[in-house]
Amino acid sequence: MHNGSFKSSALFQKTTLARRTQGLAPHSRVLIRRSVRTLWPPKQNLHPCPTSKPAIIGFPRIFPTLGREISTKALPSHRGPVFRFFYRFFAYAGGFILVSGGLVIAFFLYDASTYREDLTFSDIPVSESALKPKRGGPKDLPIADVLVDDDDCPENSRLKDKPKLVIVGSGWGSVALLKTLNPNDYHVTVVSPVNYFLFTPMLPSATVGTLELRSLAEPVRRIVQRAKGHFLKATAVDVELSEKLLEVAETDSNGKKRHFYLPYDKLVLGVGSKTNPHGVKGLENCYFLKDIEDAQKIKNRVLQNLEHACLPVTTDEERRRLLSFVVSGGGPTGVEFAAELFDMLNEDLGRSFPKILRNEVSVHVIQSRGHILNTYDEALSIFAEQRFAHEQIEVLTNSRVKEVQKDKILFTQKDEKGETVTKELPMGFCLWSTGVSQTDFCKRIAEKIEVQTNRHALETDTHLRLNGAPLGSIYAIGDCSTVQNNVADHLVHFLRNLAYERGKDPEKMHITFKQWREVAQKVKKRFPQASDHLRRLDKLFEQYDHDNSGTLDFGELRELLIQIDNKLTSLPATAQRAHQQGKYLGRKLNKLAQAAPGMAANDMDYGDLDEAAYKAFEYHHMGSLAYIGNSAIFDFNGLNFSGGLLAVYLWRSIYFAQSVSFRTRVLLAMDWGKRALFGRGKLNHWVLKI
Repeated sequence: MHNGSFKSSALFQKTTLARRTQGLAPHSRVLIRRSVRTLWPPKQNLHPCPTSKPAIIGFPRIFPTLGREISTKALPSHRGPVFRFFYRFFAYAGGFILVSGGLVIAFFLYDASTYREDLTFSDIPVSESALKPKRGGPKDLPIADVLVDDDDCPENSRLKDKPKLVIVGSGWGSVALLKTLNPNDYHVTVVSPVNYFLFTPMLPSATVGTLELRSLAEPVRRIVQRAKGHFLKATAVDVELSEKLLEVAETDSNGKKRHFYLPYDKLVLGVGSKTNPHGVKGLENCYFLKDIEDAQKIKNRVLQNLEHACLPVTTDEERRRLLSFVVSGGGPTGVEFAAELFDMLNEDLGRSFPKILRNEVSVHVIQSRGHILNTYDEALSIFAEQRFAHEQIEVLTNSRVKEVQKDKILFTQKDEKGETVTKELPMGFCLWSTGVSQTDFCKRIAEKIEVQTNRHALETDTHLRLNGAPLGSIYAIGDCSTVQNNVADHLVHFLRNLAYERGKDPEKMHITFKQWREVAQKVKKRFPQASDHLRRLDKLFEQYDHDNSGTLDFGELRELLIQIDNKLTSLPATAQRAHQQGKYLGRKLNKLAQAAPGMAANDMDYGDLDEAAYKAFEYHHMGSLAYIGNSAIFDFNGLNFSGGLLAVYLWRSIYFAQSVSFRTRVLLAMDWGKRALFGRGKLNHWVLKI
């Protein structure tokens, strides 16, 4: 009886529990039932009276809140929505204040740890040869065999006997080489007249205050230290090719120049270029845009013109002249500067200067070709011209500057009849950006080497070795060099090996299609840039087999290779070309260092070691982009597009990712934020020193 009563009571209570938990979620009902199963049956009611009404006796005492939790009635709410809103607001605000306060305290603790009270100097061994270098060479100058920091640490001491690698310049190619180079393979020395690396693609933005100049400059000593190298702030003057000595000059505190020699085993020339004057008179009245000093001068001159235009004694004619800004050159640098200048004058001028200045501002671009940005796709060039026309930036195409005077520019332009007419344009500022030419240092080197006949750049082979210099001793990268694509001149070299294998005269030899494929493979290996023109070998063979003999004679093959040679163009003088050459040369020098012990063991210190160790350089064009005034254009190997602010953000993102260090990326982001909040910092006069 008791067992039956107990079972019926338990069944009733389970039914009651199930009924009361119908309004709850399934997982809540499972948890409650498991809890009840654990706590059931209550010991104080094991023998209930059969006549009494079954109830959950003892359950509330063990789990007093369960009765309310499984009730189907809504819980009483004593807090309104306003109270809950402020409760959550103050909770989140308090959490934010605590986290922010913690970060601020952590920053100050870190900042305090960067200060040092103890003295950092100590006794350091310095070689006598570093303090008093011996003299020698053709000019009897001091020879810096040992540098003063060669014994600063054990790592530097171990590198003293490594092959001496001297890098001239601190531009894109040199920095890419330093970042790719293995630190323990060479005794590295960088020679440059400036002690910073400059992010040149964004330099036009710094001339009008969109970016601070320090955001574009990275101290080159930091980059050199990562390669465990040494830096000398000096200017390369000349090279003694036979004795492997680089002549270097520096200016002492009294302004007197001192010259000395720097010995090298391998010399890398990355000195860049200078602006091409094109024989125009009066360029002393122009400004250039190559380095930080140029950007400072431009920034100050623009501000000076604006201030003079505000004076009450300035006539209307003089004011219009002062506010006439001319850019000579329609390439990327000139176009981006014109766009940045117009944006500053249009968006920020009215905040600080009288509004009459904005009405009299004029910006002009003089271009010798039919379109600006003529190296881009024609559709993009037309889009840029339309954008400039919308912003009232005058573009003068098919025009050539004859002379730049202090207050005006004389230029020639073809009229509708095709006749050349001379015009003049009043100006208060002129930027000269019309191509590049050789530096004086490169000219001295070219004069010493007979085969260096190019007047614009030093010629190298496809392994970036300087033509005419001892094989494998001097390399040239960046704007100062050009890769020689003389495929046809190497025809005899290609055929000689093939003819000697068959005992025939190269000039009288006829090659079959199979032999033509072998020649094509050698051409591709020696001249990688010709690969695109040697894809359909069968069509080329058929096209130049004029007599349909099934073979190519010497004349037909020469005609074929000359045609390919004519299609090959010089590599562009851009930052991405210099960057790719620097990375390539760094990888090749690493390979040569790895192979050096094996070559020394086998007495292999002659011949074409570069070609044996690494492939020839091949340039891959990654595309071009340009800022054209709150818009940007992109030319990515046939994929061309342009747009407004979204394109500008993409343009910024690409250059942001290419920035040389985390420090410069942070500064770039801060500068763009400051421009949005406070406008461009065009009113600040300052001088950057690194």
